[in-house]
Amino acid sequence: MKIDVLTLFPEMFETFRTSSILSRAVANNMVSIQTHNIRDFAANKHKNTDDYPYGGGAGMVMMVQPLSDAIKHVLAGYGEEKPKVIYLSPQGKVLTQSLAQQLSKEPALILLCGHYEGIDQRIIDRYVDMEISIGDYVLTGGELPAMVLIDCVTRLIPGVLGSSQSILEESHSAGLLEYPQYTRPAVYDGDAVPEVLLSGNHKEIERWRRQQSLKNTLLKRPDLLNRDALSDEDLKLLKELEDTF
Repeated sequence: MKIDVLTLFPEMFETFRTSSILSRAVANNMVSIQTHNIRDFAANKHKNTDDYPYGGGAGMVMMVQPLSDAIKHVLAGYGEEKPKVIYLSPQGKVLTQSLAQQLSKEPALILLCGHYEGIDQRIIDRYVDMEISIGDYVLTGGELPAMVLIDCVTRLIPGVLGSSQSILEESHSAGLLEYPQYTRPAVYDGDAVPEVLLSGNHKEIERWRRQQSLKNTLLKRPDLLNRDALSDEDLKLLKELEDTF
């Protein structure tokens, strides 16, 4: 996947793209991340990228010219297949695991990071295919949301993570939260790992994990628990849990 990021602060992405799993994905040519400084496309001599909003009001708005020229520059590097242009915005569709899975199938993405009071609406009308938010709150700029989106999406690309099974079992991938995890030692400061995990009985371990996944979802995110979509076995496990409450 090729990702182009349009930003006023490209330096914020340097450590991000050269660390951890993403760094290995870049090194193995599974992911390409290129940043473009929007200021480089400003036509005025001071390289300003923002101005006062028409109609008055507090704050500044990112100007249409630098953004338009930056986007056209990036698009010129592609063929007839125009990549999806995403504007990171608090007004956008909230990022979910399902949306991340859809985006992970795209060959390329262009991410636009806004600042100040946002960007000139003409940019959205002309170029933007989708606005995405990482939550119902406002940040100073779009760089952190862009990093969240990149991390969330690229880890779903086949081969980026060591085990594809881990993606299938983690929280939100199957509509439920993940079960508790334990590692060595088996007993620490009097707290013991559940015996079933040490039993070697894979069928019982699978059953325990499924029930714990249901329990976590029921207690922490009951809004995610769609009983109509659960199997008869899941409903049985859920009833066993509820009888203990």
